[in-house]
Amino acid sequence: MPFVKHNVHSPATEEGHREEALASPIAALCSLDAETRWSAARALGGRAKAVPALADALSKEQVPHVQEAIITALMRIGDEASVMVLLPYLRSQDASQRSAVIEALQALPGAVLPFMVSLLGDPDSDVRILATELTRSLPDDDSTRLLCELLQREQHSNVCAAAVDVLAEVGTREALPTLRSCAERFAGTPFLPFAVSVAIARISGTES
Repeated sequence: MPFVKHNVHSPATEEGHREEALASPIAALCSLDAETRWSAARALGGRAKAVPALADALSKEQVPHVQEAIITALMRIGDEASVMVLLPYLRSQDASQRSAVIEALQALPGAVLPFMVSLLGDPDSDVRILATELTRSLPDDDSTRLLCELLQREQHSNVCAAAVDVLAEVGTREALPTLRSCAERFAGTPFLPFAVSVAIARISGTES
């Protein structure tokens, strides 16, 4: 029987093929056709090496459904580099874009966790409010710890209300002393002590 030599691809050759496969959709992100850009973004989901190209594309994209495809691609990659691309869009003036980014970040609790202290301490109260939403997807102990730390220093009643709302859903009993202290500090803001009372009842299991 004659010896048949099989083609053996070296690691370098396989890497070259992967690079070629990546180059085409990255180039397509710059297409003038929105549907081509949309397809390219979808093709790059989960490709960590595409993060810089996706970041650049997102900064320029004006078509909503293409923006969503890029955000989804970054979510599918799901590492800290992709999270760092998404975080600045919490400041976007586009409500639909903010919502898409929040949804993507909530799907990446492990990658988002290292950024939460900074987000909850952001000088912009709107960013702090949005950050409380991100804690919903974290483990309950982490959410409770982060939100209690926020409540202990926060002076903005709306930010406190947002934190209390999340604690009412995911908080553990360790939050109870901080919640009571918050109600006392904001006794002159009627809606906040009431929200705290609801949260305490839910966490304690005494809600009627």
